[in-house]
Amino acid sequence: MIEDLEQLVGSAVTEVMTTMMSFKVQPTQEAINFSTGEGHLASAVGFIGKTTGVVYLYASDRFARLMTCRLLGLEDSDIEGDEMVNDAMGEMANMVVGHIKSRLVDRGMACVLTIPSIVRGSNFSIEPVSSAERRVYYFNCDQSRLGVEVMLKHS
Repeated sequence: MIEDLEQLVGSAVTEVMTTMMSFKVQPTQEAINFSTGEGHLASAVGFIGKTTGVVYLYASDRFARLMTCRLLGLEDSDIEGDEMVNDAMGEMANMVVGHIKSRLVDRGMACVLTIPSIVRGSNFSIEPVSSAERRVYYFNCDQSRLGVEVMLKHS
């Protein structure tokens, strides 16, 4: 559907994670284990146009807090509750998907973004409908892991 999707996602994640939070980013084939009982978070932003889809960013609660601290220039003790982390992770998804959207628009594939949404839990999975194409990519970000799932449906 999008021939160089892996490169687009890798470029978007690397740009956002290095520029906004000073992480060293390295793609990896090693999947994230969501069945450890540790809390995880998925932030999502969709896009609608010639190509329609949704992009999920998966992280452990601990890594989401670290990204929030780096993004906002805070200490962990400055974060009270989940709302600040949810907002920061929604913005992270916005930035990553915005980067991808920009490259799609450059190729004549106009689209608009949806508002971010957040899913939290300790054991969950998100599955596509049968007509969607699904790709999952993983990244080492210093000592932490980020998963990026892209679901696409050609309009």
